[in-house]
Amino acid sequence: MTDDGRIELPQRPRILVIALRRLGDVLLTTPLIASLRRAWPEATIDALVFADTAGILEGNPDLDRVIAMPPRPSAWQSADLAARLWRRYDLAISTQCGDRPTFFAVVAGRRSSAPVEATFNGRIKRVFLHRSVAYASGVHRVEQILRLADALGIARVSEVAIPLPRAIDGMPIGDYAVIHAAPMFRYKQWHRDGWRAVAQWLRERKLMVVATGGPGPAERRYLDDVWNTGAPVFRIDGQLDWPRLAGLLAKARVFIGPDTSVTHLAAASGCPTVAIFGPTDPRSWGPWPAGGLDAAWAASGECQRRGNVWLVQNPLPCVPCQLEGCGRRIESYSSCLDELAPRQVVEAVEQALGLATVAR
Repeated sequence: MTDDGRIELPQRPRILVIALRRLGDVLLTTPLIASLRRAWPEATIDALVFADTAGILEGNPDLDRVIAMPPRPSAWQSADLAARLWRRYDLAISTQCGDRPTFFAVVAGRRSSAPVEATFNGRIKRVFLHRSVAYASGVHRVEQILRLADALGIARVSEVAIPLPRAIDGMPIGDYAVIHAAPMFRYKQWHRDGWRAVAQWLRERKLMVVATGGPGPAERRYLDDVWNTGAPVFRIDGQLDWPRLAGLLAKARVFIGPDTSVTHLAAASGCPTVAIFGPTDPRSWGPWPAGGLDAAWAASGECQRRGNVWLVQNPLPCVPCQLEGCGRRIESYSSCLDELAPRQVVEAVEQALGLATVAR
């Protein structure tokens, strides 16, 4: 350790950042990666992620390589990866307190760091780690991750890095809005009448509506149901990789979406973003605006604004419950979303387009 508390590494260290979670979680690790790059400009910095999340890091200027592992690795695959990573890095950092990512950090790094829980298991992990931070609930995910930068004794970079934007061939010319209606899970879905009403309102204001979405069959069925009545949208769902989606968002007049990774990407891109939240707690998972979060999100409210993000909720007494919908399972409904009126979302879109103003 240096006199200023900074962890001692070679002049050109090899660093591994481990983020074995979903797409949005991986995107929100990029402030830590940028902090490491600023602290050690000559370092080789790699990221270990699941294969189905690697695209969200494409073109990241602070990374030298992305190592992808299967989302559900077998015991043999995990053992083989651990053997290949053994002491390969001067520093390995897990961005999670789970057993598997912490194990890979300890195995891969001559020095290692990770968040740890206030449990017996957490105390055991702390013995094997060179630097650790206490896991804190109710804190924004980016703040939790940047506490690892504090533990390493390096300065924070608080901006989320998006994939390197690419142009899209065949896009119609003119101003457009982007709607991404489909979240990963049913309990985060808004109702189809709401999406149709917002799309119609945008078209009446001479904005083309571009509808995005993923390639999965269940997601496509949901979008077919949302847009099957001749809704005035230009559908490109299932056609874009992450860099092209970033390019689309970079030029959009406004983005509207639910609690999903694409909404986090829109916020980080600087696009005026309207995020529709249900059971999820914004204090931990509210979109991180371009340039950083200047004030913490409140737990609930009809419409909150931070930077280029407007966060809309139906503030029932139970919001945010942090549960998987009213039925406590990912295919459940959520009353807070099912009862959210289109008018409330439209008012936020008006503000995002600069057509109306409201207090923060």
